[in-house]
Amino acid sequence: MRQTNRGAVDDTVGRESLQSLFSEWENPVFARYPEVAVDVSSGQAKSLAVKIHNVLYPYRFTKEMIHSMQVLQQVDNKFIACLMSTKTAENGEAGGNLLVLVDQHAAHERIRLEQLISDSYEKQQPQGSGRKKLLSSIVSPPLEITVTEEQSRLLRCYHKNLEDLGLEIIFPDTSDSLVLVGKVPLCFVQREANELRRGRSPVTKSIVEELIREQVENVFMHQLLQTTGGIQGTLPLTVQKVLASQACHGAIKFNDGLSPEESYRLIEALSGCQLPFQCAHGRPSMLPLADIDHLEQERQIKPNLVKLRKMAQAWHLFGKVGSCETRQSLRSSMPPCEPP
Repeated sequence: MRQTNRGAVDDTVGRESLQSLFSEWENPVFARYPEVAVDVSSGQAKSLAVKIHNVLYPYRFTKEMIHSMQVLQQVDNKFIACLMSTKTAENGEAGGNLLVLVDQHAAHERIRLEQLISDSYEKQQPQGSGRKKLLSSIVSPPLEITVTEEQSRLLRCYHKNLEDLGLEIIFPDTSDSLVLVGKVPLCFVQREANELRRGRSPVTKSIVEELIREQVENVFMHQLLQTTGGIQGTLPLTVQKVLASQACHGAIKFNDGLSPEESYRLIEALSGCQLPFQCAHGRPSMLPLADIDHLEQERQIKPNLVKLRKMAQAWHLFGKVGSCETRQSLRSSMPPCEPP
């Protein structure tokens, strides 16, 4: 019992020392994110309202807000400044009140990703199946993938479902630890072509191995939890990563100049996305800067420069008089020096 208490104390001390180390460390690359602690009871919230108004006035973004966005102009060839409406006027017309910056690369990346996902599926689905099927491409010769006995068993049970993901798996009679992949998702082949064009090594086999592992784990979890559905459902994470990479490489980059018309078309296309507020990798695509209505309410009073100048002169004069009186009082309080 004594050792347990001592271990808990050591863990607490270790966490506190580690936290202290991080709090005092100055990152030479990235600036520290500002930590704001607001004590509402002491009136700090009112004084800090302008600086952290995005915290004090939280917003819940919706897709409908993007339809009200008014494009202002491109900023630093990296962002698109827009006005977004967070409220609807009484007459039903929306007026922009929130100033936001849209990351032009993240926005175009999101647009491209959703288009690539849509283009990755076969347009004509089997009648009455209600299932989407990824476009596939034949691999010749077939890829040889090494699997365990348990993986081979699961793949045999669900290989028909894998065909919906663009995988055609062949089980040779000569070995239970080897499967042949005759078809792969079309986006895998496109990814390999891009890699070879850049002088890099082939990647299709490693991506297929990752996809098989992912699906085997999903099947195992479904069986463990005794749920139905197998490996049907959302787009596999492995396929999403391949498509996200394609979306990134073909998207508008920072320092690409955009005309007002191009900026408008980009925001218009973003408004049609299912997830317009994040890029293909999950990072935010836009950032709120200021609410114009709140800024008007929090408009600061201009300082009276004449009054400040008089105060400074009075303080300067008082400082000189005060220092002279202090020196005189010190001299009078000191006893006279007597000869030795």
